[in-house]
Amino acid sequence: MPSAYSSQLLDNAVGQFARLPGIGRKTALRLVLHILRQDPAEVRMFTDAISTLRSDIRYCRCCHNLSDTDLCEICANPRRDARTLCVVESVRDVMAIEATHQYNGVYHVLGGVISPMDGIGPDDLNIDSLESRISAGNADEVILALSTTLEGDTTNYYIYRRLAPYNVKITTIARGVAVGDELEYADEVTLGRSIMNRVPFNGTNT
Repeated sequence: MPSAYSSQLLDNAVGQFARLPGIGRKTALRLVLHILRQDPAEVRMFTDAISTLRSDIRYCRCCHNLSDTDLCEICANPRRDARTLCVVESVRDVMAIEATHQYNGVYHVLGGVISPMDGIGPDDLNIDSLESRISAGNADEVILALSTTLEGDTTNYYIYRRLAPYNVKITTIARGVAVGDELEYADEVTLGRSIMNRVPFNGTNT
């Protein structure tokens, strides 16, 4: 197939950038042309960072957050309240909550929510490891901080039933986050207040 530009190398690079979410070919072309104007040493730093990210980054063995080591910085921090555990859907939700500076506990990243329409069931999520943490007596409170969608509420209820046999307080974020909202898109003030004003979860919270 002939190149859309005067260079097949340029066309290949644009094609790779255009595969990124939200990046069209025009934006991809601008990025590639920008890279071509950079010093070769800076470009090598850029490509090395991406290559190292993909090959060396790992998931925390405890909470499943992204980490450079076996245990993430949050789980390893002795100043965090390890007895309060916040359950979130994704790593992006950890980042969103951390940006509020209103929470000092630890996390558990599920890796998604229950969604039969998408073929995602409980076994596809990090729920077994969550129950293991609770059954070992490692938490006094579990905060369910999932997005206020039907899938999020379904997952909340499932986790609530799974953890019911254990003597642990289960709360959910206050509905300052509007029903139907994705957690990562909530503004920091609203999200921070939702964490601080969390309420007991009884399996019927809506």
